[in-house]
Amino acid sequence: MDVTALRSDARRRTSVALLDDAAAPALARLLDADPIVNAVVAARVRAVGTLASHRLGGFIAGVQDGADLAAGCFSGGNLLPLGGGPDSWEAMAHFVAGRPRVCTSISGRAEAVQAMWSPLTKVWGPARTLRLVQPLLAVDVVPQVVPDYEVRAAQPQHLDRYLSAAVAMFTEELGVSPRVSPGSMAFRTRVSDLIATGRAFARFDFRGQVMFKAEIGAVTAHTCQIQGVWVRPDLRGSGIATGGLATVLAHALALAPTASLYVNDFNVPARRLYARLGMSHVATLSTVLMP
Repeated sequence: MDVTALRSDARRRTSVALLDDAAAPALARLLDADPIVNAVVAARVRAVGTLASHRLGGFIAGVQDGADLAAGCFSGGNLLPLGGGPDSWEAMAHFVAGRPRVCTSISGRAEAVQAMWSPLTKVWGPARTLRLVQPLLAVDVVPQVVPDYEVRAAQPQHLDRYLSAAVAMFTEELGVSPRVSPGSMAFRTRVSDLIATGRAFARFDFRGQVMFKAEIGAVTAHTCQIQGVWVRPDLRGSGIATGGLATVLAHALALAPTASLYVNDFNVPARRLYARLGMSHVATLSTVLMP
């Protein structure tokens, strides 16, 4: 595959360029146009306060439509499309294909991910896993469910036990262990940061082992994105997740006007749980997992 030709052809149709801090206001408008879908990028930009790639952990590229920013994408550990339409998605895919691949997944609105993946697979090779339908759910009121008062913010002394549960959840969900070098230290650091900021929640049994866990990941002015929802396998079906997640959602809704998360369409028990908690479908995402 001639990547140079792909990128040249894309430039003839749509101009794609790296964004710097001068583009921050335009990027903010683009992110706010789809705030729940774009929560991860919005939270990252807000946290570091710059579009400099060495601070963001990746670059943001944009597609201009005259004076307006019509679309963009974040490319780091994940590739995340932002806004746009078929022409801009294709152009951004060609732009990204012309640079060394650092991402291990592509995630975003289903139509954007699938449009970008079509040209990217010709350069990067086949996906490890395709998850084409992932409902993005949101709620704006505290669930009318009795919370689990045993669920509380994990403390630094809980790190190793919490980390073991987080590794189990990650491995079960993605099919690979986050403890594989060189990502193991980065994963531990992310979990430690969530605990330090009071955004990792757990219920522990009498032995001090994690029974239930969930985290408030991205936090923006519009939403808190819940991630890492997990119940220990021997306790599944016991109802522990309902009260546990009700507690986490209440914490999230004290930080932002909505709480959101996404789920695989085939995970029927989880979808029933989220329906009981009053979460509604606001968008459909897709994720491409790569080797």
